[in-house]
Amino acid sequence: MDDIIEKALEFENRKHKFVTTSDRIVASREVKSLILGVNELYKENKDAELMDLMKRLTVIKQKIEKRLKGRPLDAS
Repeated sequence: MDDIIEKALEFENRKHKFVTTSDRIVASREVKSLILGVNELYKENKDAELMDLMKRLTVIKQKIEKRLKGRPLDAS
């Protein structure tokens, strides 16, 4: 189970420059699965460090998804 934490930390420290939409979709799915995996560990031992890791990953995920959704069209 420690490999999920290693993967999450590696993802967090990776450069987040996603050129194409498909890169963003893949990254969004990857970070979502990492968050869910860390959450399963958190349920077992309630470690505050795991909660902090999930929060940091969630911020990254929100940025990716915000970029995926794009800008809203003007109503003019």
